[in-house]
Amino acid sequence: MKASDLLVRCLEEEGIEYIFGVPGEENADFMMSLEQSGSIRFVLTRHEQGAAFMAEVYGRLTGNPAGCLGTLGPGATNLITGVADANMDRAPMLVLTGQGSTRRLHKESHQIMDVVAMFEPVTKWATSIRHPDTIPEIVRKAVRLSRTEKPGAIHIELPEDIAKQSSDALPLKPRRYRRYVPDDKVADRAFEMIRASRRPVILAGNGCIRKQASKQLRRLCERTGIGVISTFMAKGVVDMDEDYCLYTIGLGAKDLPALAIDEADLVITLGFDMVEYHPHLWNPAGDKKIIHADFLPAEIDQHYVPEVELIGDLSHALWMINQRLEEDGSLDLDLSHQRRMRRLMGEEIAACADDDTRGLIRPQKALWDARKVMGPSDILISDVGAHKMWIARHYHCHEPNTCLIPNGFCSMGFALPGAVAASLVHPDRNILAIAGDGGFLMNVQEMETARRLDSRFVVMVWEDGGYGLIAWKQDTEFKRHTDLAFGNPDWLKLAAAFGWSGHRVADSRDLEATLRAAMAEDGPSLVVVPIDYRENPLLTERLGRITQPL
Repeated sequence: MKASDLLVRCLEEEGIEYIFGVPGEENADFMMSLEQSGSIRFVLTRHEQGAAFMAEVYGRLTGNPAGCLGTLGPGATNLITGVADANMDRAPMLVLTGQGSTRRLHKESHQIMDVVAMFEPVTKWATSIRHPDTIPEIVRKAVRLSRTEKPGAIHIELPEDIAKQSSDALPLKPRRYRRYVPDDKVADRAFEMIRASRRPVILAGNGCIRKQASKQLRRLCERTGIGVISTFMAKGVVDMDEDYCLYTIGLGAKDLPALAIDEADLVITLGFDMVEYHPHLWNPAGDKKIIHADFLPAEIDQHYVPEVELIGDLSHALWMINQRLEEDGSLDLDLSHQRRMRRLMGEEIAACADDDTRGLIRPQKALWDARKVMGPSDILISDVGAHKMWIARHYHCHEPNTCLIPNGFCSMGFALPGAVAASLVHPDRNILAIAGDGGFLMNVQEMETARRLDSRFVVMVWEDGGYGLIAWKQDTEFKRHTDLAFGNPDWLKLAAAFGWSGHRVADSRDLEATLRAAMAEDGPSLVVVPIDYRENPLLTERLGRITQPL
């Protein structure tokens, strides 16, 4: 068969469901082959960056890679920000790019650049197909690598002349292997450390969400009462309503959950990833006793030196600890400080529940109402900006993977295309994307994609007319900020132009009802909220006063 046909056949064999992208003439053979596929759906996007974000969200929600596609040159460079975001957020992804003929890659030529070299820093592996017979091995390796811890992006380049060549090769059958598990003796040492502690705390990271360790973690917590602090990307690993949920950590300034770590005599990290929250922020003296449980050994860092490393399948590691608890559950713990911390943080979250302000709506109130509207399995997708910090602090979850925050590479423009992908994966759930006016307009063209697909989700735009997070940080450090203001479109006309429903809410008493109405509408809906970012410095001031022990 033709090489492009073989590539599609191999992707089908791997169970690839979606490829998002913008093709060019160098992808022509592949696109013709893809059109004949009975199992892979191609979603035409309006920008390659949007395609990459869609593939990332698909990967985060399913644990399996989707494809994002661009042509050579500018198509490939447009992909790279979204690819970097997926790779650092540990989302499996296949990046498929075209390339000019191999007969002109050795010299200056129209649109030719070394795309593989460009993608190497932002992927786990990047390669070019130079012989059609290698396609089955390349695809099998690519999918396996993309799913292997830590998951990430894999780049495959197909030059246009190779795509036309023929091959007798056949796809390789995928095999799923059992993951490695921790050593029994190491598990014994970890359990002894837990049993010797009085005030242990669990710091759950992104790895807990990816590999669904939530069930075993909840068993551990229900048996011991040990509290769990989540990073931004681990929200929902334990239910927000449980007493052992100690909410989220990750702001640059010290917050209440950090006090629970201050008081702890043992920190158990589960799937912790330094790209989210550097240890010097929670272990500044480097003196905490740490158990590191993850699929990979700990990163070398002077503030993160575990005494025990449980390396292997995270769910199994937790199961091993739970088995030892069942055999000898004699723990003598004092978790009263964790209960006090949960009460104080709960008061902060609920403080603005009954706001009735007009003109500007506080972030806390916007998120309180969003949580009331969203069911336990519904999905919130955050963009990047000041709103991300408020979502991290004030929006909490019942189930894993119901709040997606880009917190590794942290690229703006994530939320709108992410909502498109989430609505494809879970058409039966409510999807709410929250973006600032800056981030939303970075991929505003995907409003057309959402309308064309009849996607059903709501985007809530927090309008402040500027880059609010940068202003917040500059104000904190320099007591002033540079010119960060910009103008905005007429939001309701913008929604109408793309065929969306549109709402503007300037009275906090109307927000919950408006969100419920928007969720019930057919197709995508835009809800614009003038946000009161005067709360930003007030939060900074409050956090600056958090110094006392619990």
